[in-house]
Amino acid sequence: MIMQTTLVLLKPGCVQRQLIGEIINRFERRGLRISGMKMMQLTDEVLREHYAHLADRPFFPSLQASMQASPVVALALTGVDAVMVVRQMAGVTNGREAAPGTIRGDYSMSNQQNIVHASDSVENAAIELNRFFRPDEVFDYTSNAQAFIYGDGECR
Repeated sequence: MIMQTTLVLLKPGCVQRQLIGEIINRFERRGLRISGMKMMQLTDEVLREHYAHLADRPFFPSLQASMQASPVVALALTGVDAVMVVRQMAGVTNGREAAPGTIRGDYSMSNQQNIVHASDSVENAAIELNRFFRPDEVFDYTSNAQAFIYGDGECR
């Protein structure tokens, strides 16, 4: 299996509720490696680009305001099948419908205030990582724990 890197945004609801460390801990305990991390305030321009598929919808101003209510934490997470693993960990978009044990199922009661954004495909992960990180802000390194996370031949 080939390592992938995916984007996660810890949304303002996560930041305001002081869940940053707890959510990051869940990703790390699963075995994902943090390859990049930064706190940032999202601009109108970035949000229009990131949510281009929703920019013409009537609820976009509300979404935009909620995403600018505080800074977000952008994470680049790396692991085998990282996109799929992170999406499964996040759970379905609406927190009320998300399964217990998922991040949204454990911490969210909302469709919009749903704690995290997670890239939905390998292709979108590449686009989104480039939107939120410069190349020199994402690091490629091997964790000493990797041999205890994956079996022989499971990653390269």
